[in-house]
Amino acid sequence: MRLRTTSVMAGAAALLTLTGCGAVDMTKQASPFANARGAKSLTLSVQSWVGAQANVAVAQYLLEHELGYRVDTVQVDEVPAWDALSQGRVDAILEDWGHPDQEKRYVEDKKTIAPGGDLGVTGHIGWYVPTYFAKQHPDVTDWRNLDKYAGQMRTAESGGKGQLMDGSPSYVTNDKALVANLKLNYQVVFAGSEAAQITQMKQFAKEKKPFLTYWYSPQWLFKKVPMTEVKLPPYKEGCDADAAKVACAYPHTPLQKYLNADFAKSGGKAAAFLKKFKWTTEDQNEVSLMIANDKLSAQDAAKKWVDSHASTWRAWLS
Repeated sequence: MRLRTTSVMAGAAALLTLTGCGAVDMTKQASPFANARGAKSLTLSVQSWVGAQANVAVAQYLLEHELGYRVDTVQVDEVPAWDALSQGRVDAILEDWGHPDQEKRYVEDKKTIAPGGDLGVTGHIGWYVPTYFAKQHPDVTDWRNLDKYAGQMRTAESGGKGQLMDGSPSYVTNDKALVANLKLNYQVVFAGSEAAQITQMKQFAKEKKPFLTYWYSPQWLFKKVPMTEVKLPPYKEGCDADAAKVACAYPHTPLQKYLNADFAKSGGKAAAFLKKFKWTTEDQNEVSLMIANDKLSAQDAAKKWVDSHASTWRAWLS
């Protein structure tokens, strides 16, 4: 999930042959469709969390079926995706959670990347406990009371401390610093990917076990496993500027799109469409649920959404 210094976990269903959180190294591999001037083809960067996959699936479906483009998709981790976008190896990123260093380098200074507008979805990372546990122990939703429940959150992997479950160690989170700076009796344990984390949470929920996890919205799993956020010290602008000293909550972030600057100028109807692509959290979750929970292919999920939401997407084509 990605914020000023934070990225959210990857995983879940694949669009093409995407697997787990193993991202393509875009310094060694590029799509033949990226930055193809004058051609009705383009490449979209696909992050591995399912909400981002939902964006790309619907955009790809409409670009191919309504505008006649050939669309290639490539999985790239968040920061390398900015490098690939700047180099023209991909043409667009449809869901960015805020990378100020990359924005300054590529948007402001080099001007090789252009803002693509608001996705329409606001993202938020936080710590969550299952709602069934929060109802039994309402004070667990205040971080100052977490140590009281550390024993119940302990697992074989957490070394005698309570477990704070994260997704993949390849993603940047503030959690280790938060645990240390808030002096909590917890150990960050990485599940390995978003998919592995979801599997673990579902199993805990099935057994009605307590757990504490790093999680984010929008995310379809809330419909299957209701969770309640733990209140961390309030977020204030700049409180996460020093990664080692972070002791505050994650912010709420309006998610953004970015285009390769040349593509933004010469990408014709495809670039215009991607700039207008804007939907709601509910729209994204609807497609994500079909991909990750109902096991539809990304394209089948996109078609199903497109067939029932013409009033939304037709505006993106005008």
